[in-house]
This record gives sequence, C-alpha cells and structure tokens, in this order.
Amino acid sequence: MSDRYASGKHAALHMWSRQTPVMRGVVLMCMSTVAFAIMHASVRFVSAELPPFQIAFFRNLFGLAFLVPLLVGAGFAQMRTRRIGLHALRGLINICAMLMFFTALSITPLAKVTALSFAAPIFAAVLSVVFLGERFRLYRWIAILFGFLGVLIILRPGFVTLEPGALLAAGAAALWAVAMILIKILSRTESSVAIVAWMGIFLCSFSVGPALWVWQTPTVWNLIWLAFIGLCGSIAQVTLSQSFKETDPTAVLPLDFLKLIWTTILGAWFFGEFPDALTWIGAMVIFSAGLFIAHRERRQKTGQTGLADTGS
Repeated sequence: MSDRYASGKHAALHMWSRQTPVMRGVVLMCMSTVAFAIMHASVRFVSAELPPFQIAFFRNLFGLAFLVPLLVGAGFAQMRTRRIGLHALRGLINICAMLMFFTALSITPLAKVTALSFAAPIFAAVLSVVFLGERFRLYRWIAILFGFLGVLIILRPGFVTLEPGALLAAGAAALWAVAMILIKILSRTESSVAIVAWMGIFLCSFSVGPALWVWQTPTVWNLIWLAFIGLCGSIAQVTLSQSFKETDPTAVLPLDFLKLIWTTILGAWFFGEFPDALTWIGAMVIFSAGLFIAHRERRQKTGQTGLADTGS
C-alpha cells in the first residue's frame, strides 16, 4: 500500500512539474477561489450557533496549526525580524477587518459580501498614493472612480436602506487595503515566511479577547466545522500565494471573480440567497477596475509603458 501511495504521489508530482507556470498558476488560483468560497459559506453556517468573533478566533487558531508544518519546512530562522511593531500593526488591522467581515457574512448574503470584498485593491491604490508616494496618471484615477462607483451600485445609498452587513463588508475591504500597504512595506525587508508566520501569530493573539467577550462553549460538531474553516482558510492563502509565485499575478487575477460564482451557488443552494442584477453589475465594475489597476501597475514595474519612473 505504501509503495503504491509513493508511486502515485511521484506520478502526480511529475505530472504537475510538466505543466507550464501559467497553467499551474491558473489551477492554484481556481483552488484558492473554491477554498475561500467554502470557508465563507461555512462561516455563515456556523454563525447560526456561534458568534462571529469566536469563529474568527478558531479560524486563526486552526489556520495557524495547519500552517506550522509549512513553517517548519521553510525554517524558523526566516521568522527573524526587526520590524515586530509593523507586524503587530498589520495583525491588528487584519483582525479588525476579519471581525467585520465575519460579522458581515453572518447577516448579509454571501454574494454581496464577496462582491464588496473586491473593493480592497481599489482602496489600496488610493492609499499607495498617500503612503507610498506612488503617482498615478489619469487612466488609473478613472479606474479608481469606477471602482468606487461599483461600490455605490451595490450599496445604493439613498435608494435602499443601507444594510449594516454591507457597510461592514465595505469597511473590511478598506482595512484590508491598509494591510496590503503594510505588506508592501514589510516585503522590502522581510521574508514571505516571516510575513505569513507573524500574521498568523498576531491574528491568533488579537482574536482571543473578542472571542472571550462573546464566548459560548462549542460542541464537538462545532469544533469539527471550525477546524474545517481553518483548513479552508490555510489552503486558500497558500494556494493564492503560490499562484502568484508561479506566474504573473495579472495572468491569474481574472479568475478571482470565480469567488463570486461559487459563493452565489453556495448561497442559493444552502441559504436560499439570490443576488440581484445590481449586485452583479456592481461587482463586475469593481472587479474590472481592480484588474485595470493591477495591469497598469505591472506594466509600470516592467517598464512596458516607458513611464516606470513617472507612474502610469
């Protein structure tokens, strides 16, 4: 049995290595979208019995546990850092975003929350001008405005009552944008292992207090679901990160829209939720704007526009 397993594993790894980097990136990105969608639906399901703050704690606890073997393989020496304060700040911002996002998942249709989460790169683009000194030309400012228009299409302020969950999802996207800026700053001096490891440690630490505040003793069945949420979260993060390592992010980012497809299917199947046309339109506007910004940023970095020093 062990020989057959080893042989099958070797054959699978050989087949994987024969694929082009773009194909491997595409497969990993698709896996990431499925894992994220399943995690979001699971959070929605478990929130019927446990508070979102407590779910967030267990997601971080189990998620960190599943990441430990990868961290051991990479070597704990790579966790050394002289920027522990910046790691802590990033963890604090991330946990605030996660608590808002998980609360939104518990009270708002899955598809709407997912659609609003696409706004994070739009917020990050604006923040990069303020904090990183990046300069944008007219095309990217227009894309940013279209991105915010997409958010307004989904929220429809003045036309419908603003849902607390939708506002929380938009707020979480804005905080994730701040975390993205911090990651950019950290990546200048820190290894990817250090960034991931310290994020997991601080998320786990910062989520203990909110969880104890609303604590309810989970059942064995709850713990199984919570472990599953942590596993899905770790798979989603690792496959997303590896996808970006395999190939240029702009080659696989269009597939991120699959998250909306999967969450729509899961929301309709398990919760009877059907997003309206304006949610789809708003999501496509936001996502298209984000793709355009990512594309222009890549061209700027590679010098394809000839304007790498002045912005595009």
